[in-house]
Amino acid sequence: MALRNLGTALSRLSLTTIARGGSASGLQHLDYISSLPFASTTTTCSISSSMGASTTMSSSCVTSSVVSNPLTLAPQVRKLATSAARPASLRQMHRSGPVKKIRKNKNPLINKPYARGVVLKTLIKKPKKPNSANRKCVLVRLTTGREMIAYVPGEGHNLQEHNIVLVRPGRLQDVPGVKLKCVRGKYDLQHVIKKSH
Repeated sequence: MALRNLGTALSRLSLTTIARGGSASGLQHLDYISSLPFASTTTTCSISSSMGASTTMSSSCVTSSVVSNPLTLAPQVRKLATSAARPASLRQMHRSGPVKKIRKNKNPLINKPYARGVVLKTLIKKPKKPNSANRKCVLVRLTTGREMIAYVPGEGHNLQEHNIVLVRPGRLQDVPGVKLKCVRGKYDLQHVIKKSH
């Protein structure tokens, strides 16, 4: 409440209200400013009369309110404005619950477990050191319109251009940029053929 009054009063650093004839708006402003904990109010009234054919009486009240330094006059405002950040109390932690970190979504398919795509080109990628075996990969255009590189697991494959494959999220640890893996035995990609001795 004190900070709200501080913001309102600081926006009206020099407020002058002239109430003629005892208007209600002037009295309301006077009551409001005088209720602030750090406002000093000065009221000056002057009465002038003129004698003539008819006697007229006019009174004017000028109320001037100047906000003084809130840090020196309001200790509760000084306490709220200058106090350092304190750790949360047990009641606050119990009310708000545990802090949950917002982790970045690393799924290249955007929260989808599988996606279908068309093979554009077969690739051979070279891994990082110390690995040296070539990785069989394919460039796939997904149904979402994105073109990504997918790894073909297992020994040997029969994929060619225009073949349809099913891919799943799963990055290849030793090849940068490969974040998808093909599912064997689905659509045009066959299972691994067992070697006969």
